[in-house]
Amino acid sequence: MPSNQLFEQLHSEYYSMVHQMCLGFMKGDEDLAADLSQETFINTWRALDKFQGGSSYKTWIYRITVNTCLKYIRDNKSKLHVSLEEERSGLGELPTENATQQDNQGLYAAIGKLGKMDRLIIMMVLDELKYEEIAEVVGINEGNLRVRIHRIKKQLKKLLNHE
Repeated sequence: MPSNQLFEQLHSEYYSMVHQMCLGFMKGDEDLAADLSQETFINTWRALDKFQGGSSYKTWIYRITVNTCLKYIRDNKSKLHVSLEEERSGLGELPTENATQQDNQGLYAAIGKLGKMDRLIIMMVLDELKYEEIAEVVGINEGNLRVRIHRIKKQLKKLLNHE
């Protein structure tokens, strides 16, 4: 089968799988997933003549997709560094290596307005302690801790937005 025809067949057959995987890697970012899907098929096209048949095309394209996404994540690590909890809370970025000193000062000023226990909890979250460890230190169960952290983040968001 000529390579153009084979490529078109692979693209039509596996695009939805590739796109779905890219969406997962990019945490639902549709634009990034579309870009990475396209990049995956560019990589597939470039490697098409090197395919040796040691696996199915599906497995081979799956591997290209994983490698393409991991390369993107590795190359853009500082841009993508937002923890899952920060993302869920909608608080936005907490201090990172790239945050400006002024941003940090604003955040820490807002933290300073919290109650003593809330300050302790959020500082442990910023230090990336596991919830299990924080719950043990504070003396509450993990479920209650999660609720409390959510409330603390909402309060910080209000303070940072001067509401």
